[in-house]
Amino acid sequence: MPDMINGMYISLNGTLTANRVNWPDFARLAAKTGFLGVDVNLAKAMQAGEGATKVLLAETRLKPAILGLPVEFRKEDADFRKGMPGLPEAAQFATAIGCPRMSTWMLPSSPVPKPELRKIYLDRLRAVCEILAHSHVRLALEFVSPVHLRKLYPHEFIYRMDETLELVKDIGLNAGLMLDSWHWYHAGATVKDILAAGKDRIVYVQAADAPKLPPDQIKDNERLMPGEGVIDFNAFFGALKKIGYNGGVSPEVFGRGLKDIPPEEGAKLGLKTTTEVMRKAGVL
Repeated sequence: MPDMINGMYISLNGTLTANRVNWPDFARLAAKTGFLGVDVNLAKAMQAGEGATKVLLAETRLKPAILGLPVEFRKEDADFRKGMPGLPEAAQFATAIGCPRMSTWMLPSSPVPKPELRKIYLDRLRAVCEILAHSHVRLALEFVSPVHLRKLYPHEFIYRMDETLELVKDIGLNAGLMLDSWHWYHAGATVKDILAAGKDRIVYVQAADAPKLPPDQIKDNERLMPGEGVIDFNAFFGALKKIGYNGGVSPEVFGRGLKDIPPEEGAKLGLKTTTEVMRKAGVL
């Protein structure tokens, strides 16, 4: 693992390989293709153990960028309760391997009315963050914005960046945003929203580009590589630089024919395109 990474760095995301490479080979692929960071598969890494994971990261010189939250908070209460007993151990593992960040997401529509669902999520994620705080782990909550997902269920839910920021502030000090350029753009967010969130509330960043299509024709699983579409990455990364964000950037690109090319090619393409837009924006 690098002794120090100053500023933003690019991390390998499983979408670039169409999720065809399993841990720990995924980490080895990240190192082989030139990434400085890697999105860590929590379950597989914990199965391998803290010692083996730390050795792997040291050998590959990779920064562990993000872990998925191992608690299902979006479904029934029984599903939520089932995941909670294992959370303290997972949080301790995250800190031990040098990755005190976990992420999760929420759909922008629901069968449940918005005020009721917000309270459910708030109560559950407060409980999650209280446990994570004991291990100094931060939670990154992602808002999801495409129109077709806002209309998936009868009740529209939170999909805007400003509303998500309000929610994470209510959750706790160690809660923040998973900021994806794709959802930032489709939610109609701006540079001002990034500046309003500030460094303390942006835990992790993902990047993908969008085609020039009407909002009702955008599909969440049909994305472009950074720089191939209409998103203003100079503005996006410029705002992140202004607030002093210095964490990982994970190209999360669903679709784009990545399942039809070798995983290594997909990884290299994601690194190349993301590097280009970040260099153009002056953050690499």
